[in-house]
Amino acid sequence: MRKTPTRTKQISDDTADSGSGNFWIEMGRSPEEAEIMTAKVRLTVRIHNRIKELGLTQVKAARRLRISQPDVSKLMRGIHTAFSLDKLMSLLRSLDLATDIVIRPKRRKAPNLRVVEAA
Repeated sequence: MRKTPTRTKQISDDTADSGSGNFWIEMGRSPEEAEIMTAKVRLTVRIHNRIKELGLTQVKAARRLRISQPDVSKLMRGIHTAFSLDKLMSLLRSLDLATDIVIRPKRRKAPNLRVVEAA
């Protein structure tokens, strides 16, 4: 049996918002939980892409992030449920990416929590 070669590609942040509505709400989550889950997806995607940009193996990424290689593997596969938002932001900082928290008045129909990547 022939094994197909593995291809590496960047994951788009648009993956977190695919579909007609919010996936997490459709799966029965509250709007607050949906915002948190969407933010975690976006942060996880950014961690994945940064590890690829830096050309790190999972072992090297684990050392740099001070987490286990199996945890890096989870992140690389998009599994973010074992990580808090705080931990994901800490991992981004370990990859030399700054994170900002902005507090502002709530806008009508705008999410309370969102992740925006600066250019």
